[in-house]
Amino acid sequence: MKKILFLCTGNYYRSRYAEEIFNHLAKREDLPWRAFSRGAAERGSPDNIGPMSRFALEALEAQAIVPDGKLRAPMPCVLADFDEADLVVALKEAEHRPLIEQRFPEVAGSVTYWHVDDIEFAPPSIALAMIDMHVRELIATLD
Repeated sequence: MKKILFLCTGNYYRSRYAEEIFNHLAKREDLPWRAFSRGAAERGSPDNIGPMSRFALEALEAQAIVPDGKLRAPMPCVLADFDEADLVVALKEAEHRPLIEQRFPEVAGSVTYWHVDDIEFAPPSIALAMIDMHVRELIATLD
């Protein structure tokens, strides 16, 4: 089984949503891939309440997807996570590349970057739809 690692800042909203939607689609397509997610920052925001963003949970629920990791607390990334992954995707290059280059310079060049804004800059209806689109495009390229 191959693994994809999705990264956002705090592993609370974007990366968690990407992980769950990817796993749902990969299982449905019977692909030999599974996703996991982590935060690029060493600590998540104190504003994050609970294990996963309500916006991510609501968007998954609207698609009748029960997230496997809905009770898991956000987790910061460690170097071993990069070793475990066959592919690493950070959700917002301008935000995450500096964090990754600072914390994990040895792997920063191997990360694929998307351009999905956090909630301060894009409403969930836009950001999560972008993640859906990117994940579906990614799934179409995998075997």
